[in-house]
Amino acid sequence: MPGRQAKLIVDPAVPDDAAALLRDNRKLLVRIHVGWAPAYKRSRSVADATVRLAATAAAVAAAVYGLALFLAERYPPFAVIMTLAALLVVGVLLRPRPDAEVERRHTLEADVYDTARRHEGRYVLREQLDEPARALMSRAQAAIDEVMSSGVNADGLLDGVRNAVMLPAQEWEIARLLAKLSELRSEHQDIVSEGVTPEVAAVAEPLAHALDSSQEAVLARVEALERYAGHVADAERAYRAGKQIARLSARLPRYEELLAESGADGSAVPELSSLSDDADRLEQALRDSVSSAHEAFRHLHD
Repeated sequence: MPGRQAKLIVDPAVPDDAAALLRDNRKLLVRIHVGWAPAYKRSRSVADATVRLAATAAAVAAAVYGLALFLAERYPPFAVIMTLAALLVVGVLLRPRPDAEVERRHTLEADVYDTARRHEGRYVLREQLDEPARALMSRAQAAIDEVMSSGVNADGLLDGVRNAVMLPAQEWEIARLLAKLSELRSEHQDIVSEGVTPEVAAVAEPLAHALDSSQEAVLARVEALERYAGHVADAERAYRAGKQIARLSARLPRYEELLAESGADGSAVPELSSLSDDADRLEQALRDSVSSAHEAFRHLHD
């Protein structure tokens, strides 16, 4: 069964809008995961607008005051005040405005960063998994994809609602466990690769065994998913074949008519009539496969 590469798995409990934001910005999450953070402040655009507004208000006030000085024929202070108002206006006009596209990118990066921090520990990146964990994750996702994309699931022969809820939960639990396993496995390898004394080896060995046991436990989860997907695949084959047989059976009278009109060997008629028997066998195979799939589904909770 070919597996797709795990890219980003999000806890199904994360709100849909936050989960979509995280999934749409995986590359940015990778940067955040290795320590990147926005160097700018989200409020900068608000601060820029405030400065512009204040400068504009000061320029208007200076102009009004300058007009009062002019009417009072106090020309020297009038010239000073109007010069100041002009400088303020020029300053506002010449102050560089942030590029709109840059501003949108900064806002998006800040949103993703805040969302990632708020939901830290509730998503797993492919980069958090080591090679054995990635292989297992791909197997789990391939099994889930096979179930969710099947016709028997789409047409309601399986429990589609439970599949839609339980399978993403299984995917997340496997991803979460594999991320923890990968992290501990990497740390363990870093320590023992330095060379260990017999005393340290005595401690490291049971810890390594714990890692292996955890790997086996996650493998068992993945294999349970694969068994379920296998039963669904059997049901899918029987379902598709049954629909094809039904379509052929519906055309049977036309075949019989052609044989009669052409004077062909009538021995072909009984062979054509056996289509109904084939359909009955496929129907039974479908029922058996669906029943097996339901049983495998229940075992996923064990």
